[in-house]
Amino acid sequence: MKIQESSKSFDNYGQILKRRWIPALSVFICVFVILQVATFFKKPYYLAEGKLKFQRINTTSSLTGVGTEIGKLEPLVDDKSNPLNTEAEVIRSIPVLKNTIIRLNLKNNNNAQLKTKQFLQMLTVKEIKGADILSISYKDTNPEIAAKVVNTLIDVYLEYNISSHRTQAATARKFIEKQLPNAELVVRQAEAELAEFKEKHKIVSLQEEANKSLELITQLQQQISEAKSRFTDAEAQTQVIRKQLGMNSQQAVIMTSLSQTSGVQDILKEIQQLESQLAARRTVLQDNHPEIIDLQYKLNSLNGLLQQRIKNVVGISSPQLNNNFQLGELQQQLSAKLVDLESTRLGLASQITTLSNLQAAYKQRLNNLPRLEQQQRQLERKVEAAQSTYSLLLQKLQESRIAENQNLGNASMISEAEVPEESISSPIFLYLSTGLLSSLAALAIVYILEKIDKSIKNVEQAKELLNFTLLGIIPTFNKSKNSLRGNEELELYTKRLVVRDAPRSPINEAYRMLRANLKFMSADKELKVIVITSSIPREGKSTVAANLALTMAQMERKVLLVDADMRRPVQHKIWELINNQGLSNLIVGQAETNTAIKQVMDNLYVLTSGVIPPNPGSLLDSKKMAALIQTFSIYYDFVIIDAPSLNVAADAATLGQMADGVLFVVRPGVVDSVSATIAKELLEKSGQNVLGQVVNGVVPQHERYSYYYSNEENNEEFTNKKLPVRIKLPGL
Repeated sequence: MKIQESSKSFDNYGQILKRRWIPALSVFICVFVILQVATFFKKPYYLAEGKLKFQRINTTSSLTGVGTEIGKLEPLVDDKSNPLNTEAEVIRSIPVLKNTIIRLNLKNNNNAQLKTKQFLQMLTVKEIKGADILSISYKDTNPEIAAKVVNTLIDVYLEYNISSHRTQAATARKFIEKQLPNAELVVRQAEAELAEFKEKHKIVSLQEEANKSLELITQLQQQISEAKSRFTDAEAQTQVIRKQLGMNSQQAVIMTSLSQTSGVQDILKEIQQLESQLAARRTVLQDNHPEIIDLQYKLNSLNGLLQQRIKNVVGISSPQLNNNFQLGELQQQLSAKLVDLESTRLGLASQITTLSNLQAAYKQRLNNLPRLEQQQRQLERKVEAAQSTYSLLLQKLQESRIAENQNLGNASMISEAEVPEESISSPIFLYLSTGLLSSLAALAIVYILEKIDKSIKNVEQAKELLNFTLLGIIPTFNKSKNSLRGNEELELYTKRLVVRDAPRSPINEAYRMLRANLKFMSADKELKVIVITSSIPREGKSTVAANLALTMAQMERKVLLVDADMRRPVQHKIWELINNQGLSNLIVGQAETNTAIKQVMDNLYVLTSGVIPPNPGSLLDSKKMAALIQTFSIYYDFVIIDAPSLNVAADAATLGQMADGVLFVVRPGVVDSVSATIAKELLEKSGQNVLGQVVNGVVPQHERYSYYYSNEENNEEFTNKKLPVRIKLPGL
C-alpha cells in the first residue's frame, strides 16, 4: 500500500512538471544565465586555514598541582555536549572579532570598517571529529588578507584565553582573601567553646578518666566489702560481750570509766562501810535510833556525792546504771574490749558510708562521661571543620596566587594559516552550484504556479473533488494553445461535431462509451430526458450535448436536442440553423412545434433557443415548459437538454426537476475547484438526480495515463482512417 501511494505521489509530481515545464525551463535558463554572468565578473575567493589544539587538562597545572581546575575542558550542560563547541562560539564572539577587525583595519566594499556580521559570513570554525582540534578558516579575495585574518584571530583568541584564565584565578583569589578572616574567626570561636567546655566540666582526658574511674570504683567496692566483713565481725563480738556483761556498749564504757575513777571508788568504799555499819546497828537498834538515823543520813549524803561524781565523770545521772560500779578484772577487760569493738564498729560503719558515697560519686561521673564525650566530640568536630576550612582556604589562596601568575591557557596553535595559492571557486563547482540554484528557482516557480492555479487539472482531481460517477472521458480534438486554455469562442462551431465529421476518431469512441454507460444506468428505469450542464461557461457542455445526441441518433433512436441556454445559445451555430424560432417562442405560444423543431440528420432533431427573452428563468420554470418536456418525452426516444451553467443561473436546477437526470460536464484547465464545488452543492441541495460527470477536453499529456492516442500527430481534420487504440479508462 505504501509503495502504491509513493508511486502515485511520484506520478503526480511528473504530471505537474509536464504541465509547467515551459515556465520552469524559462526560469531555469534565466537564473542559470544570470548566475553564470555574475560568477564570471565576480572575483575568486581564497581560503586560508589554521588549527588550534585544546588540552582537556592544563599540563603545567598538572605537573605543579596548582590551578588544575582552571581551564579544564568539561561540558557544563550534560555529558553529551562537546566543550569544543563552546570554544568555537568564543572564537565567533563579538569581542574577539572586533579586536581582530581593529588590528588588521579590515574594510568592506564601501571602504568602511568591516561589520562583525560580514566577518562571520567569511569565517568558518569547525571541529575536527575524533580530535580536540578546531579548524579556523577565512575566505577573502586577497589570499594574504585571508591568511593574516586567520593568524590574527588565533592570536587574539589565545590572548583572550589566557586573560580569561587569569581573570578566573584573580576572582578566586579575591574571594578567598575575603573569606579568610571569617574562617579564622570561626576557628577561634570553636576553640574557645571547646576550652570553656573542658574547664566547666573539668575534663582532661575523658577516656583516661573513664578507665581510672572504673579502677577506683572496683577498688572502692573491694574496700567496702572488706569493711562490711570487718563490721559484721565486730558486731558479732559486741553482741556476745554485751550478753556476758549484761550491758550495752555505752553502759560498759560508763562502768569502765567509773571503775577506774578513784573518787568514785573511794565513795563507793565508804558507802559500803556505812551500809555494813548500818546493817550491823540495825540488828541491835531501831530505825529511829539516832545512830541509825545518823548512819542513814551519811549514807544518803555519800550516795548524793556519788551521783554527783558519776555525773561529773560520765555526764549523766546513775539511775540507768546497775549501781555495780566496781567491776572485776575480767569484767573490766570485757568492758574495754566491748568499748574497743564498738569504736571499731562505728569506725567501720563510717568508713563504709564514706566509701559508698565516694563510689556513688564516681558512678555518677562515669554515667555522665558518654554525654560529655559526645558534646566534646561535637565541639572537636566543629574545631576540626573550621581548621580544615581555614587550612584549605590558605592553600587555595597560595594556589590562586601562583595560578594568577601563570601565563598559560588550555589552547595552543598547532598550524598557522599559510597564504593560499589556489582559489576555492572551481569551474565544475560553479556550474553545479548555479545549476542547483537554477533548479531550485524552477521548482519554486512551479510550486507558486500550482498554488496560484486553483483549476481542476486532470481527471483524477475531478473524480476526487466532485465524487460523481465518471461516465465518460472526452479527449480534446484541437491541440492548439487556445484549446489548451479552454478558449472555446475561438473554435469553429461547425467543427465541434466530431462524431459526424470523424466517425473513426478517438473522440467518437469516447462518446460511444458515454452512450453505453448511460444505457447501463437506465437498466431499472429508462432515461429519456437528460439535462446537460456545467459549473461555468466554456467547459464544452453544448459540444458534449450535440455529439451525445449524434451518437444516440446513430443507434436509430429518435433524439431531440433542446437548446435551453437562453442566455448564451450555441446549438444553432453548431448545426448552422436560423434561430428565429425556438424554445422561447414555443413557451410563449408564438410558434408551433413542427416549425420550431428542425431535423438536422436521420433520427436527430434540434430545438434551438429561439429569441432570447428578458427573463429566461421564469420561462423555464413555467408549467408550459414542464408540459413541453412531457410532450417531448412521448414523441421522442431521447430528449437532451442543453442547460446554462450552474454558476450563471439556476435554470439547470429547474430543468433537472423536470428531467430524468442531470449530466454534469467538467473541463480540466477551465473550471476551478471553487466553482465546481459550488455547483456540486447546488445540485445536492436542490435534490437533483445526478447521473454522473463527463470530463471534457482531456489533454493526454496532463493525465497520469494516456487515455487515447492516434497515429496522426495533429488529428485536426480527423481524416485518418486507421482505427484508434483505446487505453483503459480509470473508473469505467
